[in-house]
Amino acid sequence: MTDLTTVRNGHRTQADGGRRLPSVLIATRHGESTANVEFRHADATGALTVPITCRDADIPLSLRGQAQATDLGRWWGALPPADRPRSVWCSPYVRTAETARIALAQASGLGAVPVGLPIRWDERLRDRELGVLEMLTKAAIERDHPAEAERRRRMGELYYRPPGGESWLDVALRVRGVLRDLGEEEAGRPVLLVAHDCTVLMLRHVLDRLGEEELLALPPVANCSASVWRAREGRLRPTAWNETEHLS
Repeated sequence: MTDLTTVRNGHRTQADGGRRLPSVLIATRHGESTANVEFRHADATGALTVPITCRDADIPLSLRGQAQATDLGRWWGALPPADRPRSVWCSPYVRTAETARIALAQASGLGAVPVGLPIRWDERLRDRELGVLEMLTKAAIERDHPAEAERRRRMGELYYRPPGGESWLDVALRVRGVLRDLGEEEAGRPVLLVAHDCTVLMLRHVLDRLGEEELLALPPVANCSASVWRAREGRLRPTAWNETEHLS
């Protein structure tokens, strides 16, 4: 088989006629946020409200989420040198920014990456926008928006778009744009994406070409889990999905 890679600036990249790809793509969801804690409690008790008054974009990590981000950085530092991300693309939301900074500081402290490695903020990696359902508990949606709750059940999450919000497929369009830019700007380099549950799930949808039934069968994307794809035969191919063994 003809080798489609060449070496440019010390990195292996796809030659003419092949796709330019990151050598390794690692995607993680942010650490546990304060909203994760509150909504988990609300879902368990049927509460109609949660004690959150800030924008979704401003929700910070919980103490547990900070510890998870430290674990992620320790895992990052223990990767083989060729697989350690030298580039970080991150959602601009507070919880993802905190996760990236904590993990980066931990990896830098271990000597795994250069101190001061920049983070690239990309709004396309933001969380799914829920429009009129934003920050509402399941019980509140059923009480105050029963027609939307029924439409959501009927259409399914892949296609359901709440008024003023996004469907999973809308997020997938954003993800496709990020992947195109990664190919152009990060060819031959290991990259870390720090994003949200839906964003990471849509990476799986796009890269692994999963259909609706396969996506719905997957467990939720865990906080600070590691999902890994490796460039091989002109595609990013999965080698790990939603792994959490590195979390203490």
